Amino acid sequence: MKIGVQQIFQNYGNALPDGRVWEEEVALGLLAEELGYDSIWPVEHHFEDYAACPDNLQYLAYMAARTKRIHLATGAVILPWNQPIRVAEKLSALDHMSGGRVIFGMGRGLARREYLGMGIELDSSRERFDEAADMILKALDTGVIEGNGKFYPQAPTAIRPKPLRGFRDRVYCIAMSPDSVDAAARIGAGMAIFSQSEWPKSAESINRYRDMFRTQHGRTPPIPLTCDFVVCDRDAARAEAVARKHIAGYLVTVFQHYELMSDHFKKAKGYQLYGETVDLLKAIGLDTLAAMYVDVQAWGTPKQVIDKLLARREIIGEFRLNCCFRFAGIPFEAAERSMRVFAEDVMPALS
Repeated sequence: MKIGVQQIFQNYGNALPDGRVWEEEVALGLLAEELGYDSIWPVEHHFEDYAACPDNLQYLAYMAARTKRIHLATGAVILPWNQPIRVAEKLSALDHMSGGRVIFGMGRGLARREYLGMGIELDSSRERFDEAADMILKALDTGVIEGNGKFYPQAPTAIRPKPLRGFRDRVYCIAMSPDSVDAAARIGAGMAIFSQSEWPKSAESINRYRDMFRTQHGRTPPIPLTCDFVVCDRDAARAEAVARKHIAGYLVTVFQHYELMSDHFKKAKGYQLYGETVDLLKAIGLDTLAAMYVDVQAWGTPKQVIDKLLARREIIGEFRLNCCFRFAGIPFEAAERSMRVFAEDVMPALS
């Protein structure tokens, strides 16, 4: 199993200077290479303490110079907030600088406040994503970007430096809604999800993606990627206490940042699933949702984590795993300890 490290740059409660958050994320990224993780996956988010990494490609360019082996993955570039030609150029340049270690993860974004800050209509997100994704992937195949769509008209223009090679075998799409599952299958990307639902329910989406991918491309789909908020500790009581406090705390920030109980999703184009679940989420309540969310993540002693991941494999089949170790105010030292224990005790059992 390939195992990466998700990095979210969360300044929980604005408790630290932003520069300190970045210093510690860099340290964890370097530690990921030292400990044998396969990849690092920084997010793209803007304007708030929730996750302050406005340009993950810039961060990865820095990490390319500081590392030798680990894959450098965008987790993810939010296409509607970026010009396609700039995304293609940056990916090509980073791939050259890193010796071909780049993985391209893309998404369309969900937070109304980030769309407002960018001056872009949330209702345009699906059309912008679809148009940009096709342009970028074709440009990375051919070395020329062009488009005649609604949002990104582009005369044929060379990408320099010329791409080392295409990204079709190293591209992932965040697929947290049926709309995005369809998009991932259509463009031939791997499916990436954040762990949030009971795994038999998630398996329905994953199997739908696999069926659609095979139908559209006539080949075996890439192994899906799941991302967990991980606490791994040899002390079972401490692992549970940290997990129930901090994973639940992280979910609260998710609901706040994305306004998941807001009625605006009922009218937002392309976000029907979110609109349909608003009333249900309100009825269930955040405390119950947090307990459910904690239960589907990979946390506990090394044996407990291994057992959970093997049980997940029985339900959804083979999968890649990203682990986020630093979130919702977990101290740096605790995140580092969790990373080390996971690498020493869990990864060998999953290799």
